[in-house]
Amino acid sequence: MTTSQPSTAKPGQPPSIADLSKRLQEGARRLESRFLGKEEIIRLLFISAVAGEHLVMVGPPGTAKSALLRAFAEVVDARYFDYLLTRFTEPNEIFGPVDIQAFRAGEYKRRIEGMLPEAEVVFLDEIFKANSAILNSLLSVLNARRFTHGNLSVRVPLISMYAASNEVPTDDALSALFDRFLLRVRVDYLDSYHFRGLLQKGMSLESELMDPDSATLGALITASDLTQVQKHFGGLLAFNEDFLATFKGLVFQIRSEGVGLSDRRIVKLLKLFAASAIFDGRDSVNDADFFVLRHVWNTPEQEEILQEIVGPVLDQWYEQHPEHARIGSTPTNLEDLLDELRVIRETLTGSEVLSDMQLFSQLRNLGDIKAALMRMSDNATTGRMVGEVDKLLETMFSSSRFA
Repeated sequence: MTTSQPSTAKPGQPPSIADLSKRLQEGARRLESRFLGKEEIIRLLFISAVAGEHLVMVGPPGTAKSALLRAFAEVVDARYFDYLLTRFTEPNEIFGPVDIQAFRAGEYKRRIEGMLPEAEVVFLDEIFKANSAILNSLLSVLNARRFTHGNLSVRVPLISMYAASNEVPTDDALSALFDRFLLRVRVDYLDSYHFRGLLQKGMSLESELMDPDSATLGALITASDLTQVQKHFGGLLAFNEDFLATFKGLVFQIRSEGVGLSDRRIVKLLKLFAASAIFDGRDSVNDADFFVLRHVWNTPEQEEILQEIVGPVLDQWYEQHPEHARIGSTPTNLEDLLDELRVIRETLTGSEVLSDMQLFSQLRNLGDIKAALMRMSDNATTGRMVGEVDKLLETMFSSSRFA
């Protein structure tokens, strides 16, 4: 693995917030250079690692879940383990084979060298397809950072476990495992205005994968950095009364809407707020860190509920602090949107007769572009572009095809 950038911290002491933030943000920029439209997910990957919590990504195949995690593992200098699970996966594939010599001597234990129990960062793809033997051991690893084999119980050095699934589990037998992932992130296909960027970055990534000598992203943060921060978490950040009062209001509003949020998860969320502040280089939390609450849903249907609850708090904070970039906003390049809008305009005003399906596709594309523009800073350029989108939409709806 590529040597990581040296930490300025003394042995046994956590790196300064400023130093760690600088490296975390540089790591995020490197991932963003590879993966389009994944800015908020990338931030969550880093803050979950800083907080020592677990994250699951849920989304259809082909949305770069696995590729994103493996790139993240290049940036974090840690012992890494990943595996694609199926219902036929055996425990020895994850936790190590049975030690035959010890077994002959009457002792049951596994050879865990290089396997999950020795890993610091773990990625399990299709985690909810695992069988009960694996799930039971994973619960112990996630809950207590311990792995038991035979009469031996060893502490695992796990910093964070990341998982991916095509769907949210509905089986009650999987609910305990799902509950241990504090963060739940939806990963969807990119919107139409990202299409060109998707092709460009996708081809670049494919070229790198085909070249065994291609350079990695380079490690920037070490496992030691993260564990030292976690050990000193209590003394790094303060939560003022206003923040805690707002948090209390949000929690009870979320619960009143039927979104289950246990006391255990509420306490752990404080760690994520603190980690979000560290990512930004702050020594105190603020209301912008509440964006994390958008990702505590139990079912996909609850995402919209959480956005409606948390959104007004975030809107108010960013209105009062316009100098800050909004967390989770779509940082779409304005030039890319202009190019996409130009192509749509040429398509609609050209001589070629479009089918109903083509027209509806362009209508959807215009809606995506307008939504992206509305999320960007209000200035003359975005205002002019919104006006142009509205004119094109008006032209389309006034035509006989949509009358």
